[in-house]
Amino acid sequence: MILDALCVIMAGYGAYYIKVYHGEWIWRMDTGVFTISILMVMFLNNYLMGKFGLYSDRKSTSLVNLLWSIFKAVGISFGILSAGIFLFQLKQYSRLFFFMFALLSFVLIAVYRMLLRLYLDKVALKDPYCRKILVVGNTERSEYVEGLLNEQLSWGHEVIGHFDICRGGEDFGDSLRSTADLERVAREKTIDEVVFAIDGDRALNLDPYIGTCRKIGLSCRILPAMWNPSERYFSIETCQGVPFLTIRSTSFNATGLLYKRLLDFVGGVVGTMIFLAMYPIVALAIKIDTPGPVIFKQKRVGKHGRVFLLFKFRTMYLDAEERLKELTGKNEMNGYMFKLADDPRITRVGRFLRKTSIDEIPQFLNVLRGEMSLVGTRPPTLDEVEKYQPKHLKRIASKPGMTGLWQVSGRNKINDFERVVDLDCKYLDNWRFSNDLRILVQTVFVVFKRKGAM
Repeated sequence: MILDALCVIMAGYGAYYIKVYHGEWIWRMDTGVFTISILMVMFLNNYLMGKFGLYSDRKSTSLVNLLWSIFKAVGISFGILSAGIFLFQLKQYSRLFFFMFALLSFVLIAVYRMLLRLYLDKVALKDPYCRKILVVGNTERSEYVEGLLNEQLSWGHEVIGHFDICRGGEDFGDSLRSTADLERVAREKTIDEVVFAIDGDRALNLDPYIGTCRKIGLSCRILPAMWNPSERYFSIETCQGVPFLTIRSTSFNATGLLYKRLLDFVGGVVGTMIFLAMYPIVALAIKIDTPGPVIFKQKRVGKHGRVFLLFKFRTMYLDAEERLKELTGKNEMNGYMFKLADDPRITRVGRFLRKTSIDEIPQFLNVLRGEMSLVGTRPPTLDEVEKYQPKHLKRIASKPGMTGLWQVSGRNKINDFERVVDLDCKYLDNWRFSNDLRILVQTVFVVFKRKGAM
């Protein structure tokens, strides 16, 4: 990233030199505009090159793909710069300077990247001190690890081969029958590191082999036996210097949860202000329509079974809970949720509140208190959760949300509880902060179109 930034800075000064000393007339550029232009392109280019995988630890597949990724990053960066020039009406901005700045940025970055690739592919691998790696494990896992290491970007490493460990009567050509064989291979070959990629055979004891590596001065790494290529949320974390194997149930991570909570806090504050502003009008309408409290409170199940009070503007008559048993047979939802299009328990004002989703505005209080999130899964009732099968419990593995993938997927058209669970699990398994922003934008359109309200 530092080298890419330096290339952009050099390109900016190079373009300025070309314009000043080789132009047809005297030209000067405002120092502030010049500095902002370089900094803007530098930061944008670094960000975009990261997005296009140019800071990945994986080798680029081909030279053409490398150049195309650089071209896209530089092109978009200067496209945004040109939009800024047009927006702020910088009429003195030289077209020659702009063109040369863009061209030199692409050329300098492309040349140094190609030279670096040439060094890593041709020179680093032939270095006598290139790191030599031996893979020990069964054929399937060894070949998988070997493929990973061959794709790994580094300053020089080479997989010299792989061996299996003999088990019982098995004896293949490339097998280690004992620790003595490992010592022999280490004498015969140049080895800097051993990677153990063993499956979950409990009869196999790795301790002697690891001890041998320590004794003869070889570093070693271990691919955990419980890991498999389809496992997406397996990681190693440390607590007080002690390593732990961690298997997360969802795609959330610490950084993502921080961003999500910051968004919830800001949204909760803004939403609470909207709630306080709307409360007098909505409360008056509810009180005139039917007797009873303005705010409806109900126990709901949150993250991993935590019970909280959910707030909504009341949209039903006071005896709604008692009348629910009478309407159970008319449920339009297959499964553990209740849905009825023409629910007789809903008041006249309540229908309007539900149609416009105003009834859910008080839930911003739940978001602000940390009991809910702006985006998540639908908060179920206690009765629903009691009927859940184990596979359904995953949908309460995170905070429930005011909106979610189910709501923006046309909830009034979904009549199968299993489909709701699938959408909730899809959200949890593929969570990205950008997905939350996209769902929030879609929710705004759904509300204004009055689609999917129940």
